[in-house]
Amino acid sequence: MPAPSTSPAVSQADLQRRLPAIIAGLSTLGPFAIDTYLPSFNSIGADLGATPLQVQQTLTAYILPFAVMALWHGALSDSLGRRRVVLIGLVLFSAASIGAAFSQSIEALWMWRALQGAVGGVGMTVGRAVVRDVADGPIAQRMLSQTTMMFALAPAIAPILGGWLQTLAGWRSVFIFLALISLCLALLCWRMLPETLPPEKRQSMQPGPMARAYRELATSGAFLRLAGALALNFAGFFVYVLAAPAFLTGVMGLGPREFAWMFIPAVAGTMIGAFLSSRLAGRLLPAASVKAGFGIMTAAVIINLTLALTMNPPRMPWATLSLLLYNIGMGLAMAPLQVMLLDLFAHRRGMASSGMAFAQSSGNALVAGLVAPLLWHSAVTMAIGSMCALAAGGLLFAWHLKTLRPSSAPAKP
Repeated sequence: MPAPSTSPAVSQADLQRRLPAIIAGLSTLGPFAIDTYLPSFNSIGADLGATPLQVQQTLTAYILPFAVMALWHGALSDSLGRRRVVLIGLVLFSAASIGAAFSQSIEALWMWRALQGAVGGVGMTVGRAVVRDVADGPIAQRMLSQTTMMFALAPAIAPILGGWLQTLAGWRSVFIFLALISLCLALLCWRMLPETLPPEKRQSMQPGPMARAYRELATSGAFLRLAGALALNFAGFFVYVLAAPAFLTGVMGLGPREFAWMFIPAVAGTMIGAFLSSRLAGRLLPAASVKAGFGIMTAAVIINLTLALTMNPPRMPWATLSLLLYNIGMGLAMAPLQVMLLDLFAHRRGMASSGMAFAQSSGNALVAGLVAPLLWHSAVTMAIGSMCALAAGGLLFAWHLKTLRPSSAPAKP
């Protein structure tokens, strides 16, 4: 397959300056595809004659293909090049968004959401590999942290914008908006994103080498522990995002334009945590930054559960304010965890990024399809679910650190 365009020439220093903004833009497709249409759930159900559970499953229809295809996006970019895979994915996402906008049944909407999910993770997955192509160590952590800071705005803007689009033009306008966003990103990447993986460094797509590489990834204890910790940390917050339509409207009694009560504190926390991670890159070891992040998240879930138990009924802003603290810890831990993961497979960073995305996306799919519907009826159950996710992630990271310590047992004579 020929390259879609001649890769633009750019110096290494200029590339490191512009990449965080480009990668953050690419990564916004995920939260925009999930969060922008949340305020439209009731309208979609009424228009398509669907039950609330059927509308909720449009999230699952997106997230499951997202998780499965995340295993392939990075591996494809290891073989075909980063730029080509990103451009094709963006064009397909735009086509799927147009299809969703004109859906006449809930089944058709499921189908187009599945296609959106199949290509929606291209930017996020390949983008992390691009960062590691051009930088390493503290510079890579700083770039990933800067990406997180800019990317974090999307979950705050998306539901607010979605609420206004729903009010002004109905739920179909949300998907037209997604189509336009992906086309704009495709044009930006066509003009400004160079190819960062030269042909001589690309990997074979032959079944044998690919199967061995995937087996190495799937059987790496270090990779599984770190990827699990990263996914569970995110799940502790993401359960609130996925439960937002039922939790904020049903439990909290908020309207479509009032989703900002949850999303703005969460996004502000992520940006603060990512800023701290960027400043600490090179000053603290990645593991130390992750430990600090876990400490902050632990304090947040304890406060959250305490407020949920003592405040009846739950009131804003207290009901979601602990998300600010939680996301500070999550943002602080995210970039160093990603660097630690990618460094485990320096020869196949795309595949490593795919595995990371698969772990997080499959966890998100489980939360969307099973966990969130079980928890969203109460502030207490939501708080307990978030705490359990964090506890499991913390145990995995502690296990990983234990495997890195040299054995203290005396040597046998």
